[in-house]
Amino acid sequence: MTGDGLAVRTDHLTRRFGPILAVDHLDFQVERGEVFGILGPNGSGKSTTMRMLCGLVEPTEGRAEVLGLDPATQPQQVKERVGYLAQQFGLYHDLTVQENLEFYAEIYGLPSTEWRDKFSKLLADAGLTGRERHLSGTLSGGLRQRLAFICTLLHRPQLLLLDEPTVGLDPTSRRLMWDLIYQQAGAGTAVIVSTHYMDEAERCQTLMFLQSGRMAALGSPAEIKALPFPGAIARLTTPTPGRLLLEVETYPEVREAGLYGGDVHIWLHDAAQAAAVVAHLRQRGFEAGDPVPVPPTLEDLFVGLTGERARRPEPADA
Repeated sequence: MTGDGLAVRTDHLTRRFGPILAVDHLDFQVERGEVFGILGPNGSGKSTTMRMLCGLVEPTEGRAEVLGLDPATQPQQVKERVGYLAQQFGLYHDLTVQENLEFYAEIYGLPSTEWRDKFSKLLADAGLTGRERHLSGTLSGGLRQRLAFICTLLHRPQLLLLDEPTVGLDPTSRRLMWDLIYQQAGAGTAVIVSTHYMDEAERCQTLMFLQSGRMAALGSPAEIKALPFPGAIARLTTPTPGRLLLEVETYPEVREAGLYGGDVHIWLHDAAQAAAVVAHLRQRGFEAGDPVPVPPTLEDLFVGLTGERARRPEPADA
């Protein structure tokens, strides 16, 4: 069983769908009050892992313990203690904000005497006070996602599973969502959140990188940044960063290149190649300063470990 300080522990957690190995023998644990981030490309097993933890999918091998319970054999007890925000949460767009909350309160079996005080506080925390009579389908994307989030909090879950909760949200809504997440963690709720965004990954206390269902890295953001990096990063200063970027991307020595402010960062197979790249650029008529080594960012490590660039925020409506 999980200890008093643990909310989740897995032991070789595995899930196959026919010939596809979606989750491959994962071993990790999450403490109460911890914000635990799962990162990985699409199809890496993030959603399947969460669905196994809340009892919606049974493991093919291994097991999980969630709040001292086995989701495979005690799914109902787990669901009573876990809040799960899927990528497509089931809000009813033809119901008002208040009616959606009442519907989920009934689903969770909450006495009606608890509704009013609980609703008022949750609505205030989510910035939805005064919108109780608005149809949820008329709300902006950010407000709908905050409504979906507080619906998962009605039964005071001890563990939150949030599957990419901020995709498509504008920066203000993303920040408010993370304020809500840390408010719950501060009250002792364990939070597991999947994301593609590196700025959100930095907010997590522990990160797990997944690649093809396998764990590629596990640790705090600082610990992951300290992992060996496959290659080297160099910064090039130039008055024409856009043109230089287009040129350097064609060089075989350069694995990836990108703009960072007014500079160009290049990812090389070997640090010794940087001088040759700059020499080649100067021969081609580009003005480029001497290469300066820079430590890899969390996103660089993500690319190195998973082979995929992290998603950039593409905000929709607020």
